[in-house]
Amino acid sequence: MFITWALLQNALELGLIYGLVALALFLSYSMLGVCDLSTDGCFTLGCAVGSVVAINGHPVLAIFAAMGAGILSGLITALLQTKLGVESLLAGIIVNTGLYTINIVIMGRSTLSLNDSQTVFTLLQDLLEGTPLYEARKLIVALLFVAVVVILLLLFLNTRLGLSIRATGNNPDMVKSSSINPALMITIGLCLSSAITALAGCLIGEYNKSCDINMGTGMVTIALASLIIGETIFGRKTIPWRALGVVVGSCLYRVIVAIALRFDLPASALKLVSAIIVAVAISYPTLVRMLDFQQRKLARRGKDLNRILLVVFAALTVLLAAAGLLLPQGRALLLMLAALAAIGTIWAALRLKKKGGAVKC
Repeated sequence: MFITWALLQNALELGLIYGLVALALFLSYSMLGVCDLSTDGCFTLGCAVGSVVAINGHPVLAIFAAMGAGILSGLITALLQTKLGVESLLAGIIVNTGLYTINIVIMGRSTLSLNDSQTVFTLLQDLLEGTPLYEARKLIVALLFVAVVVILLLLFLNTRLGLSIRATGNNPDMVKSSSINPALMITIGLCLSSAITALAGCLIGEYNKSCDINMGTGMVTIALASLIIGETIFGRKTIPWRALGVVVGSCLYRVIVAIALRFDLPASALKLVSAIIVAVAISYPTLVRMLDFQQRKLARRGKDLNRILLVVFAALTVLLAAAGLLLPQGRALLLMLAALAAIGTIWAALRLKKKGGAVKC
């Protein structure tokens, strides 16, 4: 089968774990209004610290050690911003650069293997062995960690301190006039978000039973894409609804990547597929606004942009599918593009239906 339950389960497991990074970005970027670019290095830091502790026989302690390291990373980033007057973007870049060397020192080399070590996933494996839930053991672990983090994060954001952090992100001047220290709020928020990022890195290390110095590359971009996918689907409503959307967006992103790689694309194409998905996710709200503007302009001339898009995407789907079947070379890429065109066809049809037009081909 083209899409199997094993494929979806693996994508959901990764989506849930990477969803923690998106939740960290949700806290720092959406709630606090700070763009933390140290995410890539902090993710690898959590994996490095967690892997070293797990190799020494303490897989559960590795979780707390990784989060502690993440808090230190967030603290340094916050101090650069609040005490030394460094811009948030530049502070994140500085910390991210420094963490590369720190991660190398912690690991001792560029890669670590946990094949002979216990992890939180193998611990549950021993407990569930012989039960119907054995095959879903990794999914259960990931779901438990995400559920705990989401619940604790939502409870925290509804406390006095959490509300102060949210207010700092909305209006720092008003917060300062209310005798609340915005620098302290930024420090606490960044420490918490970095701890969650490091937790995700630790879980990925134990999930893959390996740690690589470059594994965090592009993590902030992927997390931002997950955040935008979630907000596009769930909207910017209540805080719990938005937090759920972030996790769902991360899972959808991983499912899309997994399906794209089923087209027999080379492993080197993963970065290209990820870049395309991220670009579409981030630019989608702007593209929709541009299309709505063009639709209004064409409507004055008696034309329908949605109908034009439907015809164009449908024609592309047929042409690319036919080319993929007839040409052996580049078949995987052509079929993947045909699938994307088919998705565009469905999207155009839904837009046409939403605008009240009848679908005519």
